[in-house]
Amino acid sequence: MSTRYKGSLISSTAAANTSSAAPGIWRSNEVMQALQAAAWPLLATGPSAVEYLVVAGGGGGGSATGGNTGMGGGGAGGFLTATGYAVTAGSSITVTVGSGGAAGGYNGSNSVFGTITSTGGGGGGTYLGAGGYSGKNGGSGGGGSGYGSITPGSGTSGQGNSGGSGNTGSYAGGGGGGGGASAAGSVGPTEKGGAGGNGTSSSISGSATTYGGGGGGGNGSISGAAGTGGTGGGGAGGISPTGSTATSGTANTGGGGGGGYWDSGVGGAGGKGIVIIRYADTYTAAASTTGSPTITVTGGYRIYTWTGSGSITF
Repeated sequence: MSTRYKGSLISSTAAANTSSAAPGIWRSNEVMQALQAAAWPLLATGPSAVEYLVVAGGGGGGSATGGNTGMGGGGAGGFLTATGYAVTAGSSITVTVGSGGAAGGYNGSNSVFGTITSTGGGGGGTYLGAGGYSGKNGGSGGGGSGYGSITPGSGTSGQGNSGGSGNTGSYAGGGGGGGGASAAGSVGPTEKGGAGGNGTSSSISGSATTYGGGGGGGNGSISGAAGTGGTGGGGAGGISPTGSTATSGTANTGGGGGGGYWDSGVGGAGGKGIVIIRYADTYTAAASTTGSPTITVTGGYRIYTWTGSGSITF
């Protein structure tokens, strides 16, 4: 109810006290209209849930000390993404970015966001390093080496795929590159290295980027070709006689390292992982972060990208 006073001024019943507040500067008539329409805006609050991408470190490619056979490519790091991860104001969430596995068939390290854990990629079959001619199990499995053992490593369900088998013939090609986030590694043909499995694309960062490619296998003879790395950061296998060493997985993609070539080829290391979260930019920024994440606001989202371990508190 309003009352008219002298001078044509109108008084209106004051609104009840509230913890709500309106940002900016409002004219008196805008205030009255907002109150009458029950449209007094609230200050922005933090999100109740976020979208995430968690990619683990890729596995290292196998290395050789001798023999006419190529080594297996490293498997890609586990790839997990989803929406609706619940967050609570004032609670700190741990972020761990997994490192890539060392050359010589070593597994990559896990990446973590709160309760979400992506498993490090499996190392490729090797004659030198982690030991064992078979590919290692991981987020995606490593490729088996040629000749001595053709068995690939297995991937983790929902995170990656199996590596490719090596070839058992003379001058056997390196195990099909390690498995990728969206495809298994290829079998290593005679004398040639198998291709690494392809990764998966995500646009959570604001642009489409492919993560989790498997490493290619090394070649098994002087006439054989090396396996290509899978899309999404997988390293290529090594090749002899050119002496081209295997390449490492690309950093912050979780790509597997390429397998070493026959006789004395050293494998490539796995690529480091990455953790990215985002939520609508209508919500406020996080109260604090550690680990120096890159923070961008684009496309209607507030995006946090970690390439090193840290934390976030909303």
